[in-house]
Amino acid sequence: MGEELKKKLFNQKENGWDSVDEVKKEKIFKLAKNYMDFLNVAKTEREFIKEARKMADANGYRDIIEFETLKPGDKVYFVNRNKSMYLAVIGSESIENGMHIIGSHVDSPRLDLKPNPLYEDGGFAYFKTHYYGGIKKYQWTTIPLSLHGVIVKANGEKIEINIGEDENDPIFTITDLLPHLAQEQMEKKLKNGIVKNSQL
Repeated sequence: MGEELKKKLFNQKENGWDSVDEVKKEKIFKLAKNYMDFLNVAKTEREFIKEARKMADANGYRDIIEFETLKPGDKVYFVNRNKSMYLAVIGSESIENGMHIIGSHVDSPRLDLKPNPLYEDGGFAYFKTHYYGGIKKYQWTTIPLSLHGVIVKANGEKIEINIGEDENDPIFTITDLLPHLAQEQMEKKLKNGIVKNSQL
């Protein structure tokens, strides 16, 4: 009697993963792996758009500048300054009847280099940076980092930079204090543990 009442009165939470069959699990893992592979090569907005454009081309989309007129079923895209992308499938009804729109935000948690970022102090070379994308300051320390970006030379030539992804590349890191030197740091609140110019 008590068990029957418990089943009626209590919220029985079940793990949704247990109800997924093996075929669906395989599809889920494949999707997750493809997504991780994509994120590994698309770490900035420009890299994301570059990879997204390849995917669009492979799936029958074409740059809208290739079209003189559009007809129902055309799959088109427009790339805006290599940082955003708009894709559309042209419908058969008048636009006055509405559109289906899906919006997505391309974001890239990172440390941005400021203009003229390189300076020297005490025999060391430093970068002036600011962090972007919601990562907490302490999460940037003692992990391998890479340098991604675009350099625009005085003559207008653009050079893509990607250092730190290949096994033979040097890597960048933001060091933290060793435990036996960090007594003062350990007394601070977490949000103040890592501060600008490594004044820990």
